[in-house]
Amino acid sequence: MQNRGLVPALVISVMVNLGVVGAAGYRALVQPGSGATELASVLKLDAAQRTRWHSLEQNFVRELDAGWQEIARHREVLVREVFSERPDPARIEVERARIAELQVQQQQRVIAQFLQEREILNAAQRRELVEVLLREEQAAPRERQLHGGQ
Repeated sequence: MQNRGLVPALVISVMVNLGVVGAAGYRALVQPGSGATELASVLKLDAAQRTRWHSLEQNFVRELDAGWQEIARHREVLVREVFSERPDPARIEVERARIAELQVQQQQRVIAQFLQEREILNAAQRRELVEVLLREEQAAPRERQLHGGQ
């Protein structure tokens, strides 16, 4: 009996943890509202840099949003299956594996974007971006928040 509860908890935990890196990168780059503009201001991008920066952002944000939407669809299937009357371990594993694969793709997108942005920035701007990214506060994943986390 105890193992039945442990496996779903482990699956959800792994799923959430894999998304943290991608989410951190995404949040650091695309804040609500004018976050991209704020970041461009913080980095003191000149006009040419801003033009290049914004042209890179358009496809990146669109692809990243689509990826998060796909992850959300699979996450819903996973959660519903875990809490169904008769959870199917094979179905749970398929969904967990797909979510992990999609999260790896998200992380790859973020890293590729960082590398492209790196080429736009001078050394001082790169150092500032590193500081911005490292200062980014990590919120507890939703599942942790539901169980008393912040």
